[in-house]
Order: sequence, then structure tokens, then C-alpha cells
Amino acid sequence: MELKELKIGNLTARIPIVQGGMGIGVSLSNLAAAVANQGGIGTISGVQIGFRESDFETNPVEANLRAIAKEIKKAREKTKGIIAMNFMAAMNNYELYVKKAVEEKIDLIVSGAGLPVALPKLVKDSATKIAPIVSSAKAAKIIIRSWLKHDRLPDAVVVEGPLAGGHLGFKMEEMIEGTYKSLKEIVVEVKELIASYEEQYGVKIPVIAAGGLRTKEDIMELADAGADGFQLASIFVPTAECDAHDNFKRAYINAQKEDVMIIKSPVGMPARAIQTHFLTNSMENGCIVNKCYGCISECNPREIPYCISRGLIDAVNGEDGLIFSGANLDSIDKMTTVKEVIDKLIN
Repeated sequence: MELKELKIGNLTARIPIVQGGMGIGVSLSNLAAAVANQGGIGTISGVQIGFRESDFETNPVEANLRAIAKEIKKAREKTKGIIAMNFMAAMNNYELYVKKAVEEKIDLIVSGAGLPVALPKLVKDSATKIAPIVSSAKAAKIIIRSWLKHDRLPDAVVVEGPLAGGHLGFKMEEMIEGTYKSLKEIVVEVKELIASYEEQYGVKIPVIAAGGLRTKEDIMELADAGADGFQLASIFVPTAECDAHDNFKRAYINAQKEDVMIIKSPVGMPARAIQTHFLTNSMENGCIVNKCYGCISECNPREIPYCISRGLIDAVNGEDGLIFSGANLDSIDKMTTVKEVIDKLIN
């Protein structure tokens, strides 16, 4: 089967590969532009994106807004391809950050970790396309019905399965016991749901499969199930273009199957991460959270085992911290480049 180009509204990616957003700071302008230059869609993570700004510790909101503009501008200087931004729907100041990205004329906003019901009004009268991340047909239906109240359908839908990295849209029991549906099963169900809206409204809404994809065989299996595009993230970490520190990249290369674990994130959701000293120590002994960055409203610094923002920032800077990853890291065993990764996936 030949892979077709991916069309999202009036955007056309020559190859149907979407690089998933990875925060904090793992996928910024450099990685996103490199993927876009190969014909795919590059994604900048909007989570605490201003962590390297000088005033982040004292004024994280302003630092994040400034960094959104900076990273989009830097990406535009490096590529004429498609650039997306990923925002967690559950994050504080979500609407403020999305509006800033729209103001900077971002091509596409991908949003999950909660139900992004506010997205249609935030991109109104702009050219920015929107795509929710869902882990079930039920979630997709809820979001679409909500968006239709604003006379808007998704421009694409990202279906994220149980093998994805970071926060997961499944119950903890499902992840521990392995009782979840496979990505292929969920893609089939979402594709069927989307088809009914496509027929009713005379539009095309591509379905993008995500979570644990590593090989061309993985992609072909999901293409057979009806997926139009394929989102990959972990496989792009140990590349020269990835924005993370080399120590972070080496953690992916060195990780064995038993090192990748399901944890309960401080925000209350199940998540997949690589075992580190920081993570083990925090889970067993806890740590004092001296600084709250106000990233999630549901987070109480007095009750959590560690600060998720601090853990992610330390890790991406090459220190001992929190490293989210997808499953199936066995095949990720060397430093490479974005071009080499994509060539292997599509050729």
C-alpha cells in the first residue's frame, strides 16, 4: 500500500506523518521545523514553553506567552512546511495560550488531556485548523457535538491509543490489567463515527492514529484499519534535531522494556514514563514542593509526591527528572536524524 498525502482542510502534508507534541521543551521549533521540512507536520509543545525565559520562575504566564511567539517565529524561519502546536485542555490559562498561537498564525492546534470544548471559539475567524485528541469514539462524539454548537467540525481527529507516552486517556485499572482496547480497534470505531459526520456535512475529516508507532509495518496496519495519518513522538527524541538535552535522548536509547512504567501523575491521570532515580525516589518517599507553577488547577502542592513541571524541566535540561515516553522503546537504540527516521518509516 502506498502512503497518501495528508490533507487537513487546505493544508497538505506530502507525507502523512505527524510528529507528536512532547513537553516540557522536548519538541520545540527545531524538531518541528525538521519534520515539516521532510514533508510531514511538525508540532511544538505548548506546555510550560517559557521555561527557559528569564522571568519564568516569577511570571510563568507572561514567559509562556512570549515563548509561544518566539518558537512559532523560529519555526517559520526554518521551514515553509506545516507547523502545529499542542496544548493540554486541562492546563491553566489554556484559552490565553491558544489565542496567542492563533494570533501568531499557527497552522494547526492539536489538543487533548481533557475535552477541548473551547477550541472552536478560540480559532473563530482565523485560518488555524483544530484537531482534538481522543482515546475513544465516545469522547470523539462528545467533542464533536459540543463543537457543532459553534457550527464547527474538527479539521482532523487524533486517535491516541494505550501505548502512547505521557498522560493517557484510559483508566488506571485498564492500563495495569491490560484490559484496554488496541489502537487499531479504537481507530475503526472512530473512523465509523467520523464517516457519519462526513456524509452528513459533505466534508473530509482525516483520522490520525497515535501511540506506540515505531515501524512502517505499524503504519500499514493502521492504514488498513482506515487511518489517514500517523502521529509519532518517541521515535523522534534521539535525533540530532530534537530540542531536548543529549542526556534526555540517551535515556530513550538506554531504556529497556522493564524501565518503562505506568505511573499515576500528580494531576491524577495515568501516564507512561521511563523509570529514573527522581521518579522512584519521589514515589517512595515524596518530596517537598517549594514552588508551584500553577500549570494545572486540580494540583495541590501539599498533596502531590512531586512537582510535574519541575520534574519535566529538570529532565529536558539533562538532569535527573521526569521522562515521559511511549511504549516499545526497544527499537530506539541509537542517535539518528529526522530524515533517517522518516525515510525508514515511508520507504
